Parts: sequence; C-alpha cells; structure tokens
Amino acid sequence: MSKVKPYKNSDLGKKEQVTKMFDTISGDYDGLNRIISFGIDIKWRKKVVELVKETTPDNILDIATGTGDLAINLAKTNASKIVGLDISSGMLDIGKEKIKKKRLESKIEMVLGDSENMPFQDNAFDAITVAFGIRNFETLENGLKEIYRVLKPNGTFVILETSMPDKTPYKQGYNFYTKNILPLIGRVFSKDRSAYKYLCESASVFPYGEALNNILRKTGFINVEDFPQTFGVATIYKSSKS
Repeated sequence: MSKVKPYKNSDLGKKEQVTKMFDTISGDYDGLNRIISFGIDIKWRKKVVELVKETTPDNILDIATGTGDLAINLAKTNASKIVGLDISSGMLDIGKEKIKKKRLESKIEMVLGDSENMPFQDNAFDAITVAFGIRNFETLENGLKEIYRVLKPNGTFVILETSMPDKTPYKQGYNFYTKNILPLIGRVFSKDRSAYKYLCESASVFPYGEALNNILRKTGFINVEDFPQTFGVATIYKSSKS
C-alpha cells in the first residue's frame, strides 16, 4: 500500500502530516476543489447521495468529512442523523460554519476523530460514506476494518475516490493535467505547495477499480460494485456488510 506522505522531510507519521496539511489548506480547500475538478465533483457527490438514499438510512456516518460538503448533501436522504468525522479541526471548523448557515445543526454533527480508531460502538450506522478520503488513511486495511466494525449488518458503504482513466486519450490527458497543471494551481492558490503535490502523487499510486474491489471483499464487504465517473478520473464504490 502507498506510503506517500505530504512532507517527505518531516519526522511526523503520515497521519500527523495529513492532519497538519488539511489544517493548513482548510481555508482554500473548497475553492480549489471547484477549480481543480472544474466543478464536476459536485455531480459525483450527488451520485453518492442517490446511491445512499436508495437504502433509506436513518443514520449516516461521513468519514473524512472535511468541510462537510458530502455531509450537507446527505441531508437530502431524509436521514434523521448525520455524523461527519474528520481528523482536521481546521476543516471541521469551516464545515460547522457551513452547516450553521444552512440551519442543519440539528441534523448534522461534526466530530473530531481518527477514522482508523473511531469513537463509535459496533454496528452503529445504517450507511457510511467517504469522499476523497480513504487514500489519506495511514493504513488502508485498518481503516476499512474499522468502517466494517461500525457499519450495521446489511448497511451500505459508499466510497468516492480518484482513479486513473484506462482509455486513450483520457489517460494521457489525465496524466498531463495531474503532473503539470494541478501542482501549478496548488502553487499559485494554496498556502501549502506540498499539499497538492501530495494529493497528485497519492492519487497516482492508490489502488482503484478491481484492485480496490478486492481489498473491500478481503475486508468482508459483499455486493461490491464500482461505477467509474467522467471517463474514469473518479470512481464510486458501493458495498454492504453481511
């Protein structure tokens, strides 16, 4: 599994480095996401919400919730409770302000915590989501096992993550964009130049498609499906717990 870290000369572990990175870029994160993805990430999140809504969950956990974009969208599922979990207090602070502006405080709770050691009981949630977060886990397998633990039997787990296009010319265009254009945008607009270099590198080496499907199955998830988005630059994965 990838050991790519944001700050290669740091003595901190990956988890601490990721926390520091997201705390630093939290103020720029939403705006840069829209620029980098040309706003298409909004469409991808809507698809995640549609898949979750089909299962009529009463409570949902959104892991690596960041500034709460997906958690806020998940309010459209009519779940009575949504919990957003993140390791970065800086990201959560911005998310809380967004939730307050939308008057969703009674429905969405933002919790500071580690996705690989969550402060929740076994079998606690009807559905769990994570958007652009699992590649930041220090140990992917440990994070997935923890997700499996807190998901209810027959519960739904949906991942949205970057992936690599396989077909020409999308593969070549994607490689050029991620290696040349995306880091340039990060250098111009972000306080932390290393952050967007890391996000590119981590995306390029993270397992996707059938490789990630197999990891999910190995963890114990069943009914594993994947849905490539926008020529394969992102993929949605849906699975459940037996």
